[in-house]
Amino acid sequence: MKQDFQPGLTLTIPNLITLARLIAVPVIILLLLDGDFGWAFAVFVIAGISDGVDGAIARHVPGQASELGRLLDPVADKALLVSIFVVLAATGHAPMWLAVLVVSRDVLIVGGVILSWLASRPVPIVPLMISKANTAAQIVYAALLLAVLGLAWQFGPLVDIMVWVVAALTLVSAAAYVKSWLAFMQG
Repeated sequence: MKQDFQPGLTLTIPNLITLARLIAVPVIILLLLDGDFGWAFAVFVIAGISDGVDGAIARHVPGQASELGRLLDPVADKALLVSIFVVLAATGHAPMWLAVLVVSRDVLIVGGVILSWLASRPVPIVPLMISKANTAAQIVYAALLLAVLGLAWQFGPLVDIMVWVVAALTLVSAAAYVKSWLAFMQG
């Protein structure tokens, strides 16, 4: 463990930024439900920038990395993305099947973690590279779609292509996590 890593539930600057990102989730949901896509896009971009800022501070400022941040950051990311996918699908702006796929993958992963805890074999929570690519694709898709809806920006077929990129990466990521989980539980 790094000397500058804060154990437990230490509240650091990056953690405060991450908490602000969590607070942004209901704000974005309400903006989307009100059809205020321009403001939803703006808050989403700010949330994305805050994700980079909290990570940079945690990595480069001594004493700012923490156990709480390691756990809270992915929760904030997932809360934001899952909420956006669900609301955009429920309002008819994104494919419902894609939202179901994205949510199902996350439920599958959380279910595997819970099952491993119940089996007294807690699986280490380590993001796979394919998962990082999947998250990046989800962010790009959400940002493009919000820019189209809120700012009337045109990206040609790129938004439609991103639907399939997100779907493929979500499926591959889910399969990779299942494979990794099975290997861990068997070994």
